[in-house]
Amino acid sequence: MTKKREIYEKLKNNPKNIRFEELCKAAELFGFRFRGGKGSHRVYVREGIKEILNFQNVKGKAKPYQVRQLLKVIEKYNLLEEDWDV
Repeated sequence: MTKKREIYEKLKNNPKNIRFEELCKAAELFGFRFRGGKGSHRVYVREGIKEILNFQNVKGKAKPYQVRQLLKVIEKYNLLEEDWDV
């Protein structure tokens, strides 16, 4: 199983128990780049994808709906099937 697949499965199987830093690293693994943020928020973008991902750190945890947003974008743009791993 590729690293991308492992991370994807972890996010999908338990979106309520994902650390904020894990979510940010997962976004970067799937080709998103950090665009900035204020306070507890981080914004990630990727060329060719219109969705902007905005993650919020709540006591070190990611919000489950934000984990699901990343999963939805991964599925919509078929990012699991890309040939490269970052």
